[in-house]
Amino acid sequence: MRYSVLITCAFVLFAFALPAVGADDPVSAMVNNVHWLGHDTYKIVGQKVVYTEPFKVKKADVADIILITHPHQDHCSPEDVKKVQGPATVIVTTPDCAAKLSGIIKTAKPGDKLNVSGVGLEVVPAYNTNKEFHTADKQWVGFIMTLNGIRIYLAGDTDYIPEMKSFKNIDIALLPVSGIYVMNAEEAVKAALDIKPKKAIPMHYGTIVGNRADAERFARDLKGKVDVVILDQE
Repeated sequence: MRYSVLITCAFVLFAFALPAVGADDPVSAMVNNVHWLGHDTYKIVGQKVVYTEPFKVKKADVADIILITHPHQDHCSPEDVKKVQGPATVIVTTPDCAAKLSGIIKTAKPGDKLNVSGVGLEVVPAYNTNKEFHTADKQWVGFIMTLNGIRIYLAGDTDYIPEMKSFKNIDIALLPVSGIYVMNAEEAVKAALDIKPKKAIPMHYGTIVGNRADAERFARDLKGKVDVVILDQE
């Protein structure tokens, strides 16, 4: 009896000594700060508030930084940008988008590295390989941002491209899955396997093309390989 009590006490002490699941997982904590507002629009809260590709924004807000990857209306929407733009908001985008916008604007091209209000940005290519909607010669972009020490890849409108193999230490990858204008779910799986993020979040569905089934197919095909988080639209 004495021994069983000792064993029970030891087990209880051991259990209390274990950290709670996720307690020391800053990537999962950051996923909780990634708010999907539809299509490729995210509000990401870290040491700064970053909005990506404001489109069909429902509520006014003030971003510290706005990232825009290319000039198509569902990514560069001046009226939606204004809904989340304050006097000190910095917009980082391509030169052809800058011409449509006003305020504090920094232009970017693939290969650039910037520090914007303490947020590190690596500008990477985004283009189609088997369609003509987003050709490489246009120099449209994706971004790898560092917020709270977490590296987040915003793919932009892209297919599965060879450059993805060179993207290192990505914690969270925001990847299009709808097909038609961008890579489909199966191609996005290949991208995720190359990038090897700790978390992958599907996007670019449910508004113009694609639906939740694309996101679910992406998650199913990566099960046991890459942790996929399908966010609910807010």
